[in-house]
Amino acid sequence: MHITPHIHGLRHPFKVPVAPGIALDRFVYSYLIYGETITLIDTGVAGCDKTIFEYIRSTGRDPDEIALICLTHSHPDHIGAAKAIRDATGCSVAAHPAERAWIEDVERQNRERPVPGFATLVGGSVPVAFDLVDGTSIETDDTRTCELRIIHTPGHSPGSISYFLHNEGVLFSGDAVPVAGDLPVYDDAVASVHTVRRLLALHGIRTLLSAWDEPRRDERAYTQMEAALHYLQTIHETVITAAGEGEPDLPALTRIVAGQIGLPPQAASPLLARSFAANLQVRHRKNLLIDP
Repeated sequence: MHITPHIHGLRHPFKVPVAPGIALDRFVYSYLIYGETITLIDTGVAGCDKTIFEYIRSTGRDPDEIALICLTHSHPDHIGAAKAIRDATGCSVAAHPAERAWIEDVERQNRERPVPGFATLVGGSVPVAFDLVDGTSIETDDTRTCELRIIHTPGHSPGSISYFLHNEGVLFSGDAVPVAGDLPVYDDAVASVHTVRRLLALHGIRTLLSAWDEPRRDERAYTQMEAALHYLQTIHETVITAAGEGEPDLPALTRIVAGQIGLPPQAASPLLARSFAANLQVRHRKNLLIDP
């Protein structure tokens, strides 16, 4: 998908096994930024390197031109092909320091945040060459076509970051903006709300490029983020109402709430339970959209 003169998007479908004989169909986007060299935002799951390389060749460029992989965070569908791409091209990998441990030691990530089918989704650990921190910018080549502003956008994960290509008005948000009606995945419900609000306050967004959604342009970029805020609040209200008083049975609660917010039964996974547990941590707050 050709998004702007310099930006190309690749949609990678994959499956997450959630039970014997049952798999959840998912997809994730990675993005290529063309300049004198090529910058890759996220890599998809293991095996996506082949798709990425084939696409680059189809546009008349060479995969060896990939100089930098910028990761939005450390989860399997974003780092899965990083090792293969780095091994093939010798490129550098950059990420937020809070994500470094799980990128450089994927077995540790699997222990601390088990995901069904993890071993099939991630091709291996990869060293992070340098850290990306909030408020800084990186220029990936001398053409200045790719000056990326780093925005720390936690919530989905502690070190999630978004990238704002200001001169083209393009925001790469990773998984920071939940998609209303889709699987909500986050570690911190309050931080997720603050993150979406921060992105909403950015002026000049002409294209919103998230990992789990189609490109949203102009006003639709902002309405999509508004919808994400309301989705986060709806989830929160549903969780704390279903939980009632005391400590609920989390798997049972997850199944109940999943159905109430319109998710399919197979979505009631440990990842979804982790998100709902984040809401239970702040159950005293009835409205996440109002600062205490």
